[in-house]
Amino acid sequence: MNQLPYFLVIVFFLLAAWFAWRYYRLRQEVEQSAKAIRNSQRPAVDLDETRSLVAAVESLRSTFEAQRAALGAEKARLATVLEQLTDGVIIADEEGRVQFANPAVCKLFEVKNPVHQSTAQVLRNHQLVEAWRRCQKTREIQIETVEIPARKQFLQMIAIPDVHEGGSLLLAQDLTRIRKLETVRRDFISNVSHELRTPLASLKALTETLQNGALADPEVAPRFLERIHTEVDTLAQMTQELLDLSRIESGQVELNYASVSPKKLLHTAADRMKAQTERANLHIGVVCDEDLPSIRGDSFRLEQVLVNLIHNAVKFTKPGGEITLFAESVYGAVPSGNYIRFAVQDTGIGIPSESLSRIFERFYRVDSSRTGSGTGLGLSIARHIVEAHGGKIWAESEVGRGSTFYFLLPHQM
Repeated sequence: MNQLPYFLVIVFFLLAAWFAWRYYRLRQEVEQSAKAIRNSQRPAVDLDETRSLVAAVESLRSTFEAQRAALGAEKARLATVLEQLTDGVIIADEEGRVQFANPAVCKLFEVKNPVHQSTAQVLRNHQLVEAWRRCQKTREIQIETVEIPARKQFLQMIAIPDVHEGGSLLLAQDLTRIRKLETVRRDFISNVSHELRTPLASLKALTETLQNGALADPEVAPRFLERIHTEVDTLAQMTQELLDLSRIESGQVELNYASVSPKKLLHTAADRMKAQTERANLHIGVVCDEDLPSIRGDSFRLEQVLVNLIHNAVKFTKPGGEITLFAESVYGAVPSGNYIRFAVQDTGIGIPSESLSRIFERFYRVDSSRTGSGTGLGLSIARHIVEAHGGKIWAESEVGRGSTFYFLLPHQM
């Protein structure tokens, strides 16, 4: 009876020793598995006691690696988008310190290393800074549009509050080109309205006069009908030139390329306008070498360019003046290459220097003294045709001493 406690003590120690040994072995296996996982290797231990644990840890590691790879790819894509984005993106903290800025910010605001600077130092415009402050105060989206005269730039900034961090996201957009397009559109509508108003008013007056009895007058009626015919022709010409200009600008006009002789092109245009220059008491001549290389282009459209330039010269050259057409080879011109330079030179009233850069705009008028027939679209059409041929057109002039219109076209090698 007294030996029973000793037996129990021995059994207890044996069980304790066995559990201690099993704990030691399990701990070793777990440490080996953890070490293998840290070294990105598959655990070598595959005992029944640790199999479930190893599988669970391996599954977690695989899931973690997949998520990390997905996050890395997403981060790379986002970084690429932000780098290529033309809109400026700024992330500022609650105190207005810039935490992130994409490359467009540096270009829009002409600032280097905007990160860690204040929003005021980066934006440098009190209206934009006030928009950011209102956003921080009200925690509502703020939109502000400003003009920066020094850079001739229109900027729009959208300030969006960050509901999580207390800061804000600033999106800056350059609206300069859009504003210019809006200005061109308004000017175009205004100019078209102005150009239409004169012939329409004249037609209205002429028809009313005829209705009031002039139609029965054998002397007045034919003259009035002839004027009506002239005004209708003007409207028809304007409509056709607007359609031509629209088609050229939208790329809908197909150019029929062929080898074109510069000399033949000049003489054809001069012959076409000879009757008109004679009526205006003007002399027209052609100066061109025989051995000029040919150009590749649409002869009909290029002749249209020359005719428009000659017609412009006729309108603003006084009787007794001269109009000269010439062509020559030029090398290393801007843009670089080998070109044929065409020119239409007149001895007319000239163009002020401040207007030379705008004369190829639709309906542009230099001043009220430069009046004459036409729609004001000829030079604009000429510019688009030359540019469609890969060339360049410009004008040089001196008030009172005439003008010269040049255009370059690449010649065939």
